[in-house]
Amino acid sequence: QVQLVESGGGSVQAGGSLRLSCAASGYTVSSYCIGWFRQAPGKEREGVAIVARSGNGTYYADSVKGRFTISRDHASSTVYLDMNSLKPEDSAMYSCAAVAPRGRGCYLRSDDANYWGQGTQVTVSS
Repeated sequence: QVQLVESGGGSVQAGGSLRLSCAASGYTVSSYCIGWFRQAPGKEREGVAIVARSGNGTYYADSVKGRFTISRDHASSTVYLDMNSLKPEDSAMYSCAAVAPRGRGCYLRSDDANYWGQGTQVTVSS
C-alpha cells in the first residue's frame, strides 16, 4: 500500500509561482514512479510531469515544459512540483500518483497509476 498526500495548492496571479508537495508513504513507494496529473472542470485528466524511481529521470508534458520542475527527495519521501510562469490555463485540481514503471521507464499514463492522492486545487487568475 502507498499513501499520497498533496499540499501547496492555492490561488495566484498569472506569472506567479507555486510549489506543490506530494508526501508519499508505504514500504513499496520507492518502487514506483511518481507523477503529477491535473484535471480542470469539464476537461479530461492530463499528465503534467513524472519522475523516475531513482529521481534522476523526468518527463514533462509539452504544455508545462520549461515552466514546471519535478523533483524527488528520497530522504523525506516527498515529490515536489515547482510551477513558474503560471497561466490561467494551468488552473486545475492537481493530484500526484504512484505510477507503475514499464520496464526501465516511467510513462505519464494515468492508466498505469496504482495509487492517487486526494488532490490540491491550483487557481491562476489573469
